[in-house]
Amino acid sequence: MTLSSILRAATIAATLALSTVTFAADIDVNANQNDLAIKGFDTVAYFTDGKAVKGNVNYTATYKNAIYQFASEQNRDLFKQNPEKYAPQYGGYCAFGVTMERKFDTDPTAFKIVDNKLYLNLNADVQKRWVTDIPGFVSAADDNWNGIKSKTDEELESE
Repeated sequence: MTLSSILRAATIAATLALSTVTFAADIDVNANQNDLAIKGFDTVAYFTDGKAVKGNVNYTATYKNAIYQFASEQNRDLFKQNPEKYAPQYGGYCAFGVTMERKFDTDPTAFKIVDNKLYLNLNADVQKRWVTDIPGFVSAADDNWNGIKSKTDEELESE
């Protein structure tokens, strides 16, 4: 699969995904119509368990006007102590998409922790491309994020 076909597939998938996604009060966080971040997955579990774990509605915390769910009270409390440590980079938008100055939705199971930071990707195919040059893509995304975080993907697409 070529890079252009991966990007084309990612754009199509993101367009379809975003047609059903609305954003939390702060559009710099990827959340659903109920302001739920990471589709209800426990952001702390990525660090403590090394895998994507579905959260529980009984253990929640709010950060940047988005609601995060956790698998346990302990994970919720860890998040509350230091949300910036556990919250996904780029507000939970696709790390590879941010390199292209876009805000794509993510698959919570397509994740990678790099330098103690959580990065999510649109899907496993996009993640395969992203892992080929993580330092380069993170650098590009870091450079782009401040310029795009306050815009919707529709605004970015029309620029």
